[in-house]
Amino acid sequence: MQPLPAPFDRLAAGLPAEIHVAGSELLNRRLLTKDMAFPLDERTAFGLHGLLPDRVFSIEEQLDLEHEHIRVKTDALEQYIGLAALQDRNATLFYRLLAEHMEEYLPIVYTPTVGRACQEFSHIVRRTRGIWLTPADRDRIPDVLRAAPYEDVRLIVVTDNERILGLGDQGAGGMAIPIGKLALYTAACGIHPVVTLPVSLDVGTDNQALLADPLYLGFRAPRLRGAAYDAFVEAFVQGVHEVWPGCLVQFEDFKQHNALRILDRYRGRIPCFNDDIQGTAAVVVAGVLAAMRHLGTGWADQRIVLAGAGAAGTGIARLLRLAMIADGIAETTARDAISLIDSQGLVHEGRTGLDPDKQSLAMPVEVARDAGLTLATNGRGPEPGLLDVVTALRPTILIGTTGHGGTFSEPIVRAMAAGTDRPIVLPLSNPTSISEAVPADVIEWSDGRALVATGSPFPPVSRAGRTWEIGQANNVFIFPGIGLGAIVAESRAVTDEMFLMAAETLAEHVTAARLESGALYPTVSALRVVSRAIAVRVAAEAIRAGLSPLPHDTDVEALVDGAMWWPAYAPYRRAAVPDAPSEAAG
Repeated sequence: MQPLPAPFDRLAAGLPAEIHVAGSELLNRRLLTKDMAFPLDERTAFGLHGLLPDRVFSIEEQLDLEHEHIRVKTDALEQYIGLAALQDRNATLFYRLLAEHMEEYLPIVYTPTVGRACQEFSHIVRRTRGIWLTPADRDRIPDVLRAAPYEDVRLIVVTDNERILGLGDQGAGGMAIPIGKLALYTAACGIHPVVTLPVSLDVGTDNQALLADPLYLGFRAPRLRGAAYDAFVEAFVQGVHEVWPGCLVQFEDFKQHNALRILDRYRGRIPCFNDDIQGTAAVVVAGVLAAMRHLGTGWADQRIVLAGAGAAGTGIARLLRLAMIADGIAETTARDAISLIDSQGLVHEGRTGLDPDKQSLAMPVEVARDAGLTLATNGRGPEPGLLDVVTALRPTILIGTTGHGGTFSEPIVRAMAAGTDRPIVLPLSNPTSISEAVPADVIEWSDGRALVATGSPFPPVSRAGRTWEIGQANNVFIFPGIGLGAIVAESRAVTDEMFLMAAETLAEHVTAARLESGALYPTVSALRVVSRAIAVRVAAEAIRAGLSPLPHDTDVEALVDGAMWWPAYAPYRRAAVPDAPSEAAG
């Protein structure tokens, strides 16, 4: 990995660095300020006397004060606003607070509270961040990108705002997602914010409530579609490649068909991935691997039903199949073991008008009929629904990505429990309000036999004198390590094999005690350890596969450790000749 730009190369290593700004300018640089933690010698050197109160705080005291500021707020959205204000004012302190208290603040910075932030974005934004691109920018995207606050961008998280969580089209408000994801990249694995950039492809919105809002801050037009949309995305990708060759691009919250098409189009041209497709798939496969280890079963024992065949469901099915094949299972056997249900019912090869995204995952007609399922004839009549499929196929694993709360009804869960001794049930849609089932219900309807993990955070469940911890299948366990590993290895691509390795690594970090408690994932407090381990495997795979310019004898662990910034203050020295003020300095 190339060194960070000065002075952040030395600051990230905890070494004294020469700083070219002073006084109020220094205090207002969010990546450079220490606020009231500037020691007396630096206050003198940088002309800060009189601009700060007399007291010199330690960073630990600053953290205590920020905890007090946030915890006094009783509304989660207000806490989100408070943390955003801290990020705007003192980035080092913000990332330290998040890194040290991830379990407390992850639900605020990201799901579920970030969903509310997206919905209310136009009314809560205090200071904009990142780059906003509209159709008017199509022919000048490289110039707009060069206006970014940092010159050496190596990681972009970009959204077109159309499928925000399970909330749909949120227009310009979707920018809260890239901002939140990049905050987690820094807190979870230490990617320095000076090389990151959130981007919104603000191509309009079809959300009429937003268009009717006089304070809506986004591009006020119907959403761009068709060839014009594709040309705009192409201009963005070309612009990134021109300005920052080799920059890793994470596509986030694009709607199903766009998401899959864009990923397939660009994954061979630039280093990129789609977290909703591939990150979600990896975290789900990890949960299944952990559950199988706990139950003493293997891939050959599994029958899997996925409710929801959008981008997430399709990505999960693809990686599940890859995991089975990698374990030695025949491709046809792996295909037949996985069933998808969409809004029309069972996805099978006999259905007319099946989307291309689903064709390779469709169940053969003879397999469905051999299981006793009655299929529609020539597209007439209803296809088998979720309850029909669960009853007939007796799956061991049920996964939900429908975006519809309550999809896993009592009859469906009881049918699962009747067909297998220890059902694995994963209602993954988020935020909490649209989860396919509530864990307490799944445990009750399965007579306490189900292993449950969810996409949103849920409290522990108590039943019959026992308490179950509910693990969260959160992509934050996957994407930071993927990103860090790809960046440090300067990988030219992010492959499906890397995501499978990430899933295996995550599953290995679920302790026996966690599994005994019912949880299929580690605690969030283990996030930095998990991210490091994933990054090491991803970087090593990039080098092994010839996707990296680094030699095969590279010390990958040292490389990853050297790239993981821990948010802390380093000593400052006053530069002899100040440069002209530049936002690129912080």
